[in-house]
Parts: sequence; C-alpha cells; structure tokens
Amino acid sequence: MKNKKQLTYTIMLSILFMSTFSTSVYAADPKLITTLNSAFEKIESYIIKISTPAAAVAVGTGILMKKFSFGDEEKIRTSNKLIRGSLFSYGFILCIDLVLSLLKTLLT
Repeated sequence: MKNKKQLTYTIMLSILFMSTFSTSVYAADPKLITTLNSAFEKIESYIIKISTPAAAVAVGTGILMKKFSFGDEEKIRTSNKLIRGSLFSYGFILCIDLVLSLLKTLLT
C-alpha cells in the first residue's frame, strides 16, 4: 500500500514539474533539442545521398544478372527480386522523406 502511494505522489509531482517547467514557457527550444534536430536533419540528408547511388547499383546489378543468366530460371528470379526490392526500398526512403518534410512544415 505504501509503494502505491509513493508511486502516485511521484507521478503527480512529475506531472506538476512537467507542466510548470515545460518548454512552451520559453521563447525558443533548449540547446539540446536544437542540436538533436540539426543532427537528425544531417542524418536524413546523408541517408538520401547514399540511398540514390545504392539503389542505382542494385538495379544495375539486377539487370546485369538478368542479362547474363543465359536462361537460368533461378538467376532470373533472383535478379527480379533484387530489382523489385531495391526500387521498393528506395521508394520507401523517399516517402519517409516526404512525410517528414510534411510534418516539419505542419509543426512550424
């Protein structure tokens, strides 16, 4: 019983502190939040820069596998899976970038 009361008081106290010292009281974001936001933006740009050539190499490899399969059905299936998978992955990365940009414009 005593642990439940302590837990309840702790939760109530933390809610009080969060509402009192929230970041909405201040005019700007804290320095840590600004640093984290800029770091995530850099990571996002690096992922976009790396994913484009990676997708191109994967599609090129799949096309070459298909071209030089000499009628082997297994190699043709593998090349089709490689091409399809790389295009879907690249599309997924671009969609995530689009959604994040949309959320960023909506939140600011």
